[in-house]
Amino acid sequence: MRESFGAALHEVGNLLVSMAEAARTQMRQATYALLTADKEAADRVVARDAEINDLYRQVEERVLRLLAQQQPVARDLRMVITSQHVATDLERMGDLADHVAKTALRRHPAAAVPAELATVIAEMAEVADRIAGKITLVLARYDTKRAAELEHDDDVMDALERDLFAVILGESWQHGVEAAIDAALLGRFYERYADHAVNAGRHVIYLVTGEIPEGQVSDEDPELPESL
Repeated sequence: MRESFGAALHEVGNLLVSMAEAARTQMRQATYALLTADKEAADRVVARDAEINDLYRQVEERVLRLLAQQQPVARDLRMVITSQHVATDLERMGDLADHVAKTALRRHPAAAVPAELATVIAEMAEVADRIAGKITLVLARYDTKRAAELEHDDDVMDALERDLFAVILGESWQHGVEAAIDAALLGRFYERYADHAVNAGRHVIYLVTGEIPEGQVSDEDPELPESL
């Protein structure tokens, strides 16, 4: 029975790593589509969002089966519940990449990002990619050291979001209200992407140490429009 439980948890762990890798790839491709007005790349991101959703359903099904059949307690129960929370965060990351790709599609064939914002968006995407790479390693190795590093990376993302707002609220902004709101939402998508990775890292820290890190973000994103 114990060997069966361990094998099932290992399978769930592999699914979570696959979700993290997919969420990273999705955001990379969504950013490329956004900055280059590449419709085909954006279409691929939107189409592949279903793959992350399917991985999420697989995790959910296995977690429910473990709870029903194995009735875990203590640390075993913590591992099962933590897996579900992490899967939720990773699924949200995939959704946020999908939002970025859809922003690119709405503006096609025009570029969705004004030239004066291209640098800060690219920097936000670079931080998002670094964070996604770290959470993949955290999940593969239960690496609490890298999980703790995510907090600093998230601070960098927050600072970049403030830089983005400084541009769109500045006197030199000449692209109108609609473009400003789209830009603000894009910043929010990248910022929430990072938040969910940090949240997943906090769940891993809790799993390994049994201590609840401060600052857990909600699994539910606020209702945000993808654009005007």
